[in-house]
Amino acid sequence: MEPTAPLPPLRDVIARHGLSASKALGQNFLFDGQLLARIAAIPGDLNDAEVLEVGPGPGGLTRALLAAGARVTAIERDARCIPALEELSAAFPGRLRLIEGDALAVDAPTLFTGRPHIVANLPYNVGTALLVGWLSGAWQPWWQSLTLMFQKEVAERIVAAPGSSAYGRLAVLAQWRSTARIAMPVHRSAFTPPPKVMSAVVAIAPTAAPEGVEVATLERLTAAAFGQRRKMLRQSLKAMPGALAALDTVGIDATRRAETLTVADFVAAARAIRA
Repeated sequence: MEPTAPLPPLRDVIARHGLSASKALGQNFLFDGQLLARIAAIPGDLNDAEVLEVGPGPGGLTRALLAAGARVTAIERDARCIPALEELSAAFPGRLRLIEGDALAVDAPTLFTGRPHIVANLPYNVGTALLVGWLSGAWQPWWQSLTLMFQKEVAERIVAAPGSSAYGRLAVLAQWRSTARIAMPVHRSAFTPPPKVMSAVVAIAPTAAPEGVEVATLERLTAAAFGQRRKMLRQSLKAMPGALAALDTVGIDATRRAETLTVADFVAAARAIRA
């Protein structure tokens, strides 16, 4: 979708509004229009689709989403960025809704009548907390897909396979009722200012939830198991009622360590605890 008037370069917008990335807010700005367009394309066709963006900053990714035809709701905590985003809203009449506030405190599901895509270059300091919130609760979720930028280390934890050093609670939570993949790496040099670490975009799509499993039980189980990941399960799970009996019920050797269990193993054990 084309704006009502040509948009100035994002660098010019930032200079005109005197913006700079805030370390305290976990900000790093992206200017590369082609890169941003590639990120906006990951969820698929966004023409007239609802999209939630968290932490748009001066609006680089927002531009790409609007150009793809999306109707964007953007939650921005940094009041300095609001005037620049308001200019973008004026260039795409009726396509951009701005909410100034903390995404951790905003009741995002109530903002939509349908199921939006969530696409965001997440602030580093709140990205994992937001993801865990979006992956928890009732299922099917209130969102259609997640396309999220993380530090590469966090991205690898989300998609990790059993037996790897990155495999842990976050992988189980992301994979037990959704699919997660690294859609594209993003070099640190693409950001202003360049962060100290590499980044990656993770794409997550919900799948059917296994029957007979409560997310709260799975969360407690994985918290206990990976909280002492170097210990055998018989040690790390002994304080959780029903956990060791559940392992025996589903045939999992309690002398194993948490990182050797598959996602299906954790699901089976959580189901047995509930039973």
